[in-house]
Amino acid sequence: MIEQKLKELGYSLPEPAKPLAAYIPAMKIDKMVYTSGQLPSVNGQLMYKGKIGFNFTEEDGQKAAVLSLLNCLAVIKSVCGDLDQIEHVVKLTAFINSADGFTNQPKVANGASELLLKIFGEAGKHVRSAVGVNELPLDAALEIEMTVKLK
Repeated sequence: MIEQKLKELGYSLPEPAKPLAAYIPAMKIDKMVYTSGQLPSVNGQLMYKGKIGFNFTEEDGQKAAVLSLLNCLAVIKSVCGDLDQIEHVVKLTAFINSADGFTNQPKVANGASELLLKIFGEAGKHVRSAVGVNELPLDAALEIEMTVKLK
């Protein structure tokens, strides 16, 4: 049902992203799945490289957040087998590569948060941190990690 909902919203799950270093993309412990940070990439190609508020607008950042979220969902599926196993989205953390003086990190992160609500409804309500950072791996515009509880 969740993947069908994604399709209805105009999205599809990408192949799970390959790690850039010595870590795994997601880990299941009991009924929890924790993801590593996921970049806004499609088929391994970084789509948003640079700083939000300098190279990209807040709206671009929201689109990048959607791509990172889709990559999070893809790696979650890779460890639990089916997104319908998600009982609740627990936490989302967004790291935004921010230009000096850019302070709308929460609005950028809303790109991912609002999509989670559209996909999961009440079960998509989550706690969140949206943090401005000076640099990210590969000069990515943002990076998102999330935690979900399984049924």
